[in-house]
Amino acid sequence: MLLTVFMYLAAAAFAGFSLYKVYLFAQNPLNNRWELYPVPGELGTRGSYGGSYYEEAEWWARPRQVSHTGVYREMLKESLFMRNLFVNRRKHWRLSYAMHLGIYLLVFFTFLLLAGAITELSGLRLTTLTGAGNHPWARLVYFATSVTGACGASLTAFGSASLLFSRVLDGTLRKYTDFDEYFNLCFILAAAVSGLIVWSTDPGFNYGREVVTAMLTFAPIRGGTALTVHILLFGALLIYIPRTKMSHYIGKYFAYHKVLWDNEPNLSGSVMEEKVRKSLEYIPQDRWSAPHVNSAGRQDSL
Repeated sequence: MLLTVFMYLAAAAFAGFSLYKVYLFAQNPLNNRWELYPVPGELGTRGSYGGSYYEEAEWWARPRQVSHTGVYREMLKESLFMRNLFVNRRKHWRLSYAMHLGIYLLVFFTFLLLAGAITELSGLRLTTLTGAGNHPWARLVYFATSVTGACGASLTAFGSASLLFSRVLDGTLRKYTDFDEYFNLCFILAAAVSGLIVWSTDPGFNYGREVVTAMLTFAPIRGGTALTVHILLFGALLIYIPRTKMSHYIGKYFAYHKVLWDNEPNLSGSVMEEKVRKSLEYIPQDRWSAPHVNSAGRQDSL
C-alpha cells in the first residue's frame, strides 16, 4: 500500500503546488504596460499587421471587442509547437521540442492507461501480444497505449539527454546554465530511462494499467524493483516540477495575457485604473542592489 499512497500524495502535491503557483502569479503586481504589438486578440486584420483598437475614432466610447479565436490560435502555436524557440533558435528547438513532445505524449499516455484500467474494470480484457482480446475498443486502447508510451518515453529520454549534453558542450549555453537546470534535465532523464527499462520487459504497459487500477481501487501496487524505482522517480518528479522553473506551463499564460498582450484601456473609473493605482503604491519588500532602488525598497525619483 505504500506505493499506492505515495502516488496519491504525488498526484495531489502536483495539483496543489500547481494551483498555489497560479495563485502566486495572479498576486503579482501589474507589469509595466508597454502595449506591445501585435496582439492576437485584436479583431480583423489589425492582429496581423500590429494595429490596435486605438486606431478607431473615439475608441474609448466604443465597446471593447476581443478575438478569442486569435488568442487561442496563438497560444496553441506556442504551447504545442514552441513557436518562438523555433523562429529564434532552430537548432536548440529540435532538441527541446523532442523532450517536450515526449512529455505531451506521456500525458496522453497517462489518460490511455486510465482508459485501459477502466475498460478492464468494466469486464473487457485488453488485447495482448498473443491476441487474447477481440473487442475493437480494447484493441484501440491497448495499441494506442503501447505506441504512445514507447514514443513518449523515448523522445523524453532523447530530448533531455541531448539538451544536457548541448548545455555541457556549447560554450554559450554553458555560461547561462546553473546547477538547477542540469539537475532538472538529469531528473527527467532518469525518470524516462527507468520507464524505458520497465517497458523493455512489458511492451504492452500492463504494469502501468495495474498501477492505475490499484489507485482506482485503492489496492496495493505490485511490481519488481524496476517498476518500484520508476514509480518513486516519477512520483518525486511530479512533486518537484511545480516548485521549480519547470512550472512555466503555468507562467506562460500570465506572460502572454498579463504582459505581452495586456492592452486593456486605462479609463477613468475602470478596473484597470484601480490596478494601476495599487501598483503605483506597491512597495517591494526585497532589498535590491540596483542603484535606482534604495535600502528601504522604494524606487528613487528619476
